[in-house]
Amino acid sequence: MSGDKVKIVISRKLPKPIEQRMGELFDAELNTNDEPFSENRLADALGRADVLVSTVTDNLSAELIAKAGKQLKMIAQFGAGVDNIDVKAAAEKGIVVTNTPGVLTEDTADMTMALILALPRRMVQGVDALRAGEFKGWSPTYMLGHRIFGKRIGIIGMGRIGQAVARRARAFGLEVHYHNRNRVSPAIEAQFATTYWESLDQMISRMDIISVNCPATPATYHLLHERRLKLLQPHAYIVNTSRGEVIDEEALINALEAGQIAGAGLDVFENEPEINPRLLALKNVVLLPHMGSATVEARTEMGEKVIINIKNFLDGHMVPDRVIPELI
Repeated sequence: MSGDKVKIVISRKLPKPIEQRMGELFDAELNTNDEPFSENRLADALGRADVLVSTVTDNLSAELIAKAGKQLKMIAQFGAGVDNIDVKAAAEKGIVVTNTPGVLTEDTADMTMALILALPRRMVQGVDALRAGEFKGWSPTYMLGHRIFGKRIGIIGMGRIGQAVARRARAFGLEVHYHNRNRVSPAIEAQFATTYWESLDQMISRMDIISVNCPATPATYHLLHERRLKLLQPHAYIVNTSRGEVIDEEALINALEAGQIAGAGLDVFENEPEINPRLLALKNVVLLPHMGSATVEARTEMGEKVIINIKNFLDGHMVPDRVIPELI
């Protein structure tokens, strides 16, 4: 197939330069109003497109993929995570799935570090106090928080983003610990002077800060469940810039309300875009609208990766970011 005859359906609005380039290369159908596709609209796209450019808001279940037309050869995900796609079902139907790893690493790690700083230093509470006119001048006991220098951070998931968080944490004087499905190389451990914990339970019970940076998979669903959350120390903070379903959100809210842990910084939620009103009512949280990779640079580079993946596939070359079901 030549590129100009390939039907590309793009499920969300992308950066303008990326949409322009896709329009030049392919028969590209844009989502100009940026409304997430309904299940019916996804089914329609799967029935017409040669390539679907999907995002995290598209629930591409096995049942939906089974209805895809024979012409659909590729799902090119605009994003690193593919937990919204039944990759195994796609492979069984001969559909190639790709993603865009790497380009959002530094931005997500920056946001993780921002939350790690904001929580113990009560930054959001300080902004709210100023806006409410509560600030009456400096006081020795006003807005006291906690320093992070010298504290222990436990990173769950030591992939690209986890390592980028470790690099930042070391620069701020944190003692870095981690838990991962597989232990990283001695060279990486030495680079970040980090300590590996085979037992997640033992690690989280000894940390001051927990940073969740693992992917969402069946194995990590509710990885931090009620029992594990009770292992945390009362002064501990949790930061999650991964996926909401890695933490049992109800159990987390219960722990926050009861003062069992000090606070949480969340950029992701279990039932996005719905936010539990109990979370919104808490004072010991910092909540962000899934903006970890929301930089012009990251989103543009993600789009460029999508185009490269599609072009390589159409030209019969090796696809650089192909997702292999067995490796998830």
